[in-house]
Amino acid sequence: MDFSTKLLGTSEEELRYAAGLLARGEIVGMPTETVYGLAADAENPRAVEKIFAAKGRPQDNPLIVHIADIERLDEYAHSIPAIAYRLAEKFWPGPLTMVLPKKEIIPDVTSAGLNTVGIRMPCHEAARSLIRLSGKVLAAPSANISGSPSPTEAAHVMADMQGHIPAVVDGGSCPVGVESTVISFEGDAVRILRPGFVSAEELSEWAEVICDRHITEAAADGEKVLSPGMKYKHYSPKANVTIVDGSEEQYLEFVSRHGGNGVCAMIFGSEADKCMIPYIAYGDTSEEQAANLFAVLRKLDGIGAEQVYARMPSPQGVGLAVYNRLLRAAGFEVVRL
Repeated sequence: MDFSTKLLGTSEEELRYAAGLLARGEIVGMPTETVYGLAADAENPRAVEKIFAAKGRPQDNPLIVHIADIERLDEYAHSIPAIAYRLAEKFWPGPLTMVLPKKEIIPDVTSAGLNTVGIRMPCHEAARSLIRLSGKVLAAPSANISGSPSPTEAAHVMADMQGHIPAVVDGGSCPVGVESTVISFEGDAVRILRPGFVSAEELSEWAEVICDRHITEAAADGEKVLSPGMKYKHYSPKANVTIVDGSEEQYLEFVSRHGGNGVCAMIFGSEADKCMIPYIAYGDTSEEQAANLFAVLRKLDGIGAEQVYARMPSPQGVGLAVYNRLLRAAGFEVVRL
């Protein structure tokens, strides 16, 4: 179905309109603190199928369920360990998703046929208002064409979804900029399935932390993964992206030698005066890089870049999330100097 997609604000009237669409089984572009989500009633299989159709998303890629109140966690998951409640009290509302055994109320299409479901409580006020006003819990992957950079502004959602969905709620730029940290539980330990703004270092203050190998390695064909964003090539601009791992001096010398038509460097902000080829800076700190990453990847398409050499971020703290997203954008192509 083709829509004349409405761009809505966050007034109560506009949020009620969007919530009404969700309650009737439609899908809506929804702001969160991480990235914009493509939201639908998580308990309605036909509504969830519209997400996959709009995104062109493989149906073996599970969706995250968004709740507005911590008390609703028990409605959708069972056998919840004590550490999960402690982490929810610490990090919710916020960018932490917990993978837990699902109850029957969650349809298989939402969980990609798994017996688990990822659940989180966003801290964006508009997102929580939509959940409460609709009376639903919302499945909401990133609101982009599958495989392309995630949207951190309403304009990004409109660029990808205009005509495919009835409405987008404009809640401003997403302050975090990368998707949530996804964790599962192994006894008293926490396994990070997908890194995000809640870092391994922060989680280690509460539990033993295991970093899943799929954070930095590609999943094999046919291999099931518990977290979205970890199986297929993701977050990619049209240009070919190569990560370059080396010192500032090594990196700048490398891009100078490999410059040419259609070549662009993706640099730290402090390197702007030193780079001798066309460049886009994506920040100096890990937090800046996370906030800017997807907007920068989209800008590369806007300038017609064909080959991008991205300066490798620090894989510590939030930087691990930035590195993880860049690895997938690059199809795991890394040059080590």
